[in-house]
Amino acid sequence: MEISFIERKRNEMNDFDPNTTVGRRGLILKILDDRGQVNVHELSEQFNVSEVTIRNDLTQLEHKNLLIRARGGAIKTDKVNLEIKLSDKKIQHSKEKEAIGKRAARLIEDGDTIVLDSGTTTKEVANHLLRFKNLTVITNALNIAAPLAEMEHINIIMPGGVMRKKSLSLVGSIGQNNLKNFFSDKLFIGADGIDAQLGISTPHIEEAALNRTMLKMAKKVILVADSSKFKKRSLAIIGQLTDIDVIVTDRGLAEDDYEKLINAGIEVIIAD
Repeated sequence: MEISFIERKRNEMNDFDPNTTVGRRGLILKILDDRGQVNVHELSEQFNVSEVTIRNDLTQLEHKNLLIRARGGAIKTDKVNLEIKLSDKKIQHSKEKEAIGKRAARLIEDGDTIVLDSGTTTKEVANHLLRFKNLTVITNALNIAAPLAEMEHINIIMPGGVMRKKSLSLVGSIGQNNLKNFFSDKLFIGADGIDAQLGISTPHIEEAALNRTMLKMAKKVILVADSSKFKKRSLAIIGQLTDIDVIVTDRGLAEDDYEKLINAGIEVIIAD
């Protein structure tokens, strides 16, 4: 017997427990990302909870700007200036991000100086640095620097700046000017939008400015992004696809996007 769409999504997301509130909401977001819309009645039946519970889920997710409520359900939001809190981003595509971070970390060699941009996917790269004996990490992300500080053989450089609470990152002219004093072997950068014509982008103007400085200070630029970020545009442009050397993503990458990346001379790595 053919399994339902939601059951297939449950099989794809073993790290989400649909019997918990957090797990159910994370799965709803995944379904919404794939379908573009969700229906209260269908979700109620598939999750075996009341429609009142589903409506409450959708309301809470709307308050976090993760969707837009519509009659009988909700639709996906693609506002270019929409910025999602770090804590909410963590529940989106978490399985894919973990695989991407693990695979991207294999591109690092002992003795490297690397830059880790702020973001949930770059945080997954940082989670796989324990094996290194000699590494210098430059980062503007407080949530990346703090756990790395406990690793004896990793030297940490923070450029300074004004803290943004949504992303736990440091931005502004202080950080930009300080970054200009450094050079790195590899930059690991994330993006909220990846578009063949526009390039890579983010909702926050100051983050984009800092990221553009990062692009200039690295020998190799590695974009780490799950496939949901493709064919999307955000408010502030970070750079063009030609600024990227390597992209690490997941198997959800569309064939036409893959071909565009290859034609642009970018190495594409699919994380398993």
